[in-house]
Amino acid sequence: MIPDIKITEYDYPLPDDRIAKYPLAERDSSKLLRYAGGKPEEFVFRDIPGLLPENSIMVFNDTKVVPARLHFMKPTGAHIEIFCLEPYSPAEYNLIFAETQTCCWKCIVGNVKRWKSDRLVLCNPDSSEEVEALGLVAEMVERDGETSVVRFSWSGGYPFSKVLEICGTIPIPPYLNRESESIDAERYQTLYARYRGSVAAPTAGLHFTQRVLDAIKERGIGIETVCLHVGAGTFLPVKSAEISGHTMHREPFSVSLGLLETLRDRSRKVIAVGTTSVRTLESLYYAGVKCIEEGRPSDISQWMPYEREYHYSFEEAIDALIAYLRDNSLDSLKIGTRIIIVPGFKFRVVDVLVTNFHQPQSTLLLLISAFVGGNWKVIYDYALSHAFRFLSYGDSSLLFRA
Repeated sequence: MIPDIKITEYDYPLPDDRIAKYPLAERDSSKLLRYAGGKPEEFVFRDIPGLLPENSIMVFNDTKVVPARLHFMKPTGAHIEIFCLEPYSPAEYNLIFAETQTCCWKCIVGNVKRWKSDRLVLCNPDSSEEVEALGLVAEMVERDGETSVVRFSWSGGYPFSKVLEICGTIPIPPYLNRESESIDAERYQTLYARYRGSVAAPTAGLHFTQRVLDAIKERGIGIETVCLHVGAGTFLPVKSAEISGHTMHREPFSVSLGLLETLRDRSRKVIAVGTTSVRTLESLYYAGVKCIEEGRPSDISQWMPYEREYHYSFEEAIDALIAYLRDNSLDSLKIGTRIIIVPGFKFRVVDVLVTNFHQPQSTLLLLISAFVGGNWKVIYDYALSHAFRFLSYGDSSLLFRA
């Protein structure tokens, strides 16, 4: 049954001066709010290794943000901004980044009404010879509601990944109310980012430094990774009065067979770094259910966790996934998820969550409420009254599941 939740019940006052517009000089010098047993406490992020439960594993999202924002110009001189959302042709990230002449992306286009059929030429305000030599152009293929399919063509034989590096900018969140700057290329990226594909950073990971990671390993805590490519849907506000009217966008993810085997051992607590890791890990149970009932895993729909009671154990679901991968000689599970986590959700994997402070009336705030048993206001009131910084470049929290 789809939960009946009014989004206005998940609101709080967030003054503009509490939104961190820039990162701190040192990643691990941010504040850390620990919430366990109903009590919030303040620490510094570099304290986190000593605050984690023993005999646990920590799961990071190693997706990498791509410089997916491109600025083009019409023959009339009008500017058109194109934001690459997800591959269209080829449809796989690794294939589209390897293309050397042309490719198509699903995009959000600014000023789209002013773009009819013109071939757009990339803006080159600094008269860069490298940009000029690429000759990057954009053509509209089709429009589909809020998004458009755009074909890019270029010269020089560079892979499209390199084209974006030369021509694109990092798509920082719109609530920062500023243009991307050179600092964002480094700091709006986790230290361990590996696989290109996200248009937004998994920001809980921005606080981790090598010394913090080393200290976590020294405590005997396992370090594991998943990869979920974060889509622009993470920026979209909930516009419907009730959460049932909100649509989650599909995000592709990958989980290794080795991690599934590790998760199968329920003796260790699971610490998720970021809400993207939570959504990936919690999607695994439902992928296992699909294996049991349909013979193979497939995309997880938004409301699948709420449609009925599931009586399979976690072990049965994971065993089904492991068997499917082994039987098909696969080393990882690669599907997509639209899962939404709201109060009433039954957590089956994650015990502890590292996350930043999220926007009012957002799906991420609903996830936090679900995780801490509805006590999100206690946490956010404490953060607001103790000068914590909010959103992507803000401070962090360590939450123990209710």
